Amino acid sequence: MDVTDVIDDTYDTVDEETPVSKLRGAFEGSAQKALLVTAGGEFDGIVTRRDAISSHEKNSRKARSLVRPVPRIGRHEDLREAARLMIAGDTRVLPVMDDPEAESGDVVGVVRADDLLRHVQPYLSVLDTEDVATLEVVTVEPETTLGKALATFREKRIEHLPVVADEDGENVVGIVSLLDVIQFVTRELTRQQGGDPSAHVTAQGGDHGGFGDRSGESADLLDLPVRNVMVETVGTTTLDESLDAALDTMLEFEASSSIVLDDGVLAGIVTKTDLLDALTWTEEGGRPIQVFGTDYVTELTHETMAERIDDVARKYGAMRVLEAKVHVNEHKERLRGVPQIHVRIRLYTDKGLFVASDTGYGDRHAFSLALNAIERQILEGKTYGESKKPVDDEEIARMYGWWLSE
Repeated sequence: MDVTDVIDDTYDTVDEETPVSKLRGAFEGSAQKALLVTAGGEFDGIVTRRDAISSHEKNSRKARSLVRPVPRIGRHEDLREAARLMIAGDTRVLPVMDDPEAESGDVVGVVRADDLLRHVQPYLSVLDTEDVATLEVVTVEPETTLGKALATFREKRIEHLPVVADEDGENVVGIVSLLDVIQFVTRELTRQQGGDPSAHVTAQGGDHGGFGDRSGESADLLDLPVRNVMVETVGTTTLDESLDAALDTMLEFEASSSIVLDDGVLAGIVTKTDLLDALTWTEEGGRPIQVFGTDYVTELTHETMAERIDDVARKYGAMRVLEAKVHVNEHKERLRGVPQIHVRIRLYTDKGLFVASDTGYGDRHAFSLALNAIERQILEGKTYGESKKPVDDEEIARMYGWWLSE
C-alpha cells in the first residue's frame, strides 16, 4: 500500500516571517499539531504545537526561529516508509512532494499520522497490545510536583506518565503528558502577567514583572501537584486486546496514548508511536537492510553489510534500527583496475534518521567510509543529548518553558 489514499491536500502554511505570537494563536484555536513553514515561497520545515507553546522565543520573534526540518515523502511512497520517516523524524506530519529528493519544490499535500493509522487500522488486528506496549512503566503520584514530573520526562525521555494513587498500580487515577504540563504553566504565567510573559514593559513604559518576578512565579507553578494538570478520564486497553481496538480507544479519547491494564492493574502504556512502529515490521518481524545497486557489490555480501550496521547500532543500546537502505553506484574512474564506488546509507532508527554517503575504491572501502560517517553522526547526537549534571526545577523550566527567557 502507498500513501496516495491518505494524502490530504488541505493544510495550513505560514511564512518564516510570521510572528511567534500568531503561531501560538493559531494553535490555541485549533486541534492541529503542526504548521508548514515556507521561506521565499518554498517549503522550509514545520513548527509543532509543542515547539510553539514551549519555546522561550518572545512573541515578536519570527517563525523561522522555531522551524524544524522534517523528512519529505513522495506521493506514491509505501505506507511503511511513511511510518519509518515519522518515527525517525520525530514528526506526525510529512510533507508530500513531487520530488522528495530535490532541495526545493512544491508541497502537494501532507500525510498525517492519524489518517495513516485509520487507513491501516484493519491490518492492526493481527497484533495484540502486548506485542508493542511498553511494559516497564514509569509512574507519578497525584501529589508529585510538576517540576519533578518534568524532570522525569527529561531523564526517561518519555512524554506520558500514568498517575497512580498507590505503589502497586491498582488504582490508576489519570495520566499526564509533557504537553499538558507545558500548556498549563504557559497559560498560567500568561494569565498572571496579564498578557505576554515575555514582555517586560507595559504599554505606558512601566515595568511589568521582569525576569526575577517570572522566575519566582514559574517556580511556584512547578511546585504545584500533578493532580492539577492530569487528565482523569483516560482510555484503557488490555494486554490481549488487538491493536485496532487500542487505536479505537485513542481516537475516542482524542489521545496519543492508552493505559494498559492486566486484571485491573497497571501493566503498561501503548502510544500511537508504538502503532507506527508496528507498521515498519516485516512479516518475519525483522528489520530488513535493503541494498540497491547490487551489480556493483563484489567484495561485500548482504549479510556482511547487515552485520556491520547492526554492530554500529549495538554500540548505542538505547537505539533501535527500523530499517537501513544502502545505495551503491559505480563511477568511471579506476585505481589499479578497482572502480570508484559511491555508497549512500539511510539508517532509520527510533532516535532519528541518519544519512551519509562517501566514495572509495571498491564497495568495501566505500561502504566503510559511509558507515563511519553514520557512526560519527550517531555519536555526536548521543553526546549532545546526554548530561550527567543533576537536573533541578529551574533547569527544567528553562528547557521546557519560554517564561524564563531573558
